[in-house]
Amino acid sequence: MAGSKSVVIAALIANGAIAILKFFGFLLTGSAAMLSETYHSISDTGNQVFLLIGIRFSGRDRDRTHPFGYGKAQFFYSFLVSVFLFGIAGWESAKHGWSQLTAGGHGGGGHAGEGVEFLFFSFTPPTWLDPLWVNYTVLLGAFAFETYALVKARAEMKRQIDRNDWSGYREAFRKTSDVTTLTALTEDTIALAGIVIALVGLFLEQMTGNPFFDRISALLIGIMLMGFALALAWENKRLLLGESLPQDEERRLREVVSRQDHVTDIVDFRTVYFGPNEVIISADVALDPGLDTESVDDAISAIEAAIKAANGDVKKVYIEPEV
Repeated sequence: MAGSKSVVIAALIANGAIAILKFFGFLLTGSAAMLSETYHSISDTGNQVFLLIGIRFSGRDRDRTHPFGYGKAQFFYSFLVSVFLFGIAGWESAKHGWSQLTAGGHGGGGHAGEGVEFLFFSFTPPTWLDPLWVNYTVLLGAFAFETYALVKARAEMKRQIDRNDWSGYREAFRKTSDVTTLTALTEDTIALAGIVIALVGLFLEQMTGNPFFDRISALLIGIMLMGFALALAWENKRLLLGESLPQDEERRLREVVSRQDHVTDIVDFRTVYFGPNEVIISADVALDPGLDTESVDDAISAIEAAIKAANGDVKKVYIEPEV
């Protein structure tokens, strides 16, 4: 959890500063893509706040109302991130870009150096300042910050990949229960892609004098954000509903149990995530019929120890002996 928290804090600081810089870049140029990127960075900042709340809440000790602890809080808050923050930011970005493409829109979309009207105020940049290059500077600075955050998130995910012997990031995306690191990693990747799209849109507008490229960039950024929102929501849904361990890992643990002394059959075997890297296992195991009570207890203790040794994420094991 410490690794995930450090990743989130670094991203929170970077995204908060980037959101402010991008907004000033929008005020100086009226760029639709820059406003979309501002929405993007605001959603990223809110994302980190929600993830930190989830990390803090999930660390609470178990109690009577939550006998298995609060680990699933991280799944819930990550789901909120996907639905409310990325969904809203994506929709607003796409809507803004579409309105600029079809009807001129409001609140941006002018040419560099023109006054900008946004919500309840207007702003005209000073004549001596080249606002377009301000946008380039802001986006390149944001690219550097996001790259730093991505490196930290990738390092944490790589550690988990090595620990679980996964083949790569694709398998990690499907199997990880650490949704906090998963969200940070995906968010930073999408953020870099959004910056590149915004840079290309600004550059093409500068070269051609046609604001179409800037406005289509805003639309593309919005569509990309909404797509990410759906993907992240799907990943969190599987864990919120009580997903089991991956099939290959569950098969491996069943083999560990079947190899234990006095085990004749596995009648039932169930696993479920109750938090990031927190697994609970329940199993009905048939034992040798000749065992006395003390031997049955010893056999159960040996099975529990073997399962926990085989997978460090297993926190609780409940064995029901079938003699």
